[in-house]
Amino acid sequence: MTLYIIRGHIVTAFASAPATSEDELRVRSVEEVEGSGLSAAQMVAIWNALPGAKPLSKFKDRKTAARRLWAAFGNLPVATEPTAPGASRSRAGSKQAQVIGLLQRPEGATIEEMAIAMGWQRHTVRGMISGALKKKLGLEILSEPTDRGRLYRIAESRPTLP
Repeated sequence: MTLYIIRGHIVTAFASAPATSEDELRVRSVEEVEGSGLSAAQMVAIWNALPGAKPLSKFKDRKTAARRLWAAFGNLPVATEPTAPGASRSRAGSKQAQVIGLLQRPEGATIEEMAIAMGWQRHTVRGMISGALKKKLGLEILSEPTDRGRLYRIAESRPTLP
C-alpha cells in the first residue's frame, strides 16, 4: 500500500515508510485525508501544488476535497530508493534525502515549496542546494524560471560514451 506524506503543501508518495518527521502528515486512505487536521485553505494549496492540477480557489466541501486529492495522489510517482547520483550517500529519511526527493520529482520544486516542506528559511534551502548537493555530492541541479517561480530539479544522469 502506498503511503503519501504531506509536508506543507508538497505531497510525496512512498512504497515503504521513511523516517518520521514532526511537520508531516501521513495518509494511506481517503478517509485519513478527510479526517486529517488540514484546513480548507491547506487542501487547496496542496491541490494547486500537484503536477498538472488546474488551480482552484476553493473546494465545494471537505469530502469533495478529500476525494479529489486522493484521486490525484494516485497519479504521483512512487519513491522507493534514491535514484540520483550521490543520493545514495544520504541517509534514508534525512533532511538531505527529503530535499533530494523533492528535486527528483519530474516537476521539480521551488525554493518556497522546499522551505515550506522542510520548515526551513529560504536561505537554508539555497545553502543546502549549493553546499551539500552541488559541492559535496556533486549533483547537477537545473534551474529554470516558470510561472510558479524559479524551479529547481536534479538533472537526469546520462551514461557517458567511451
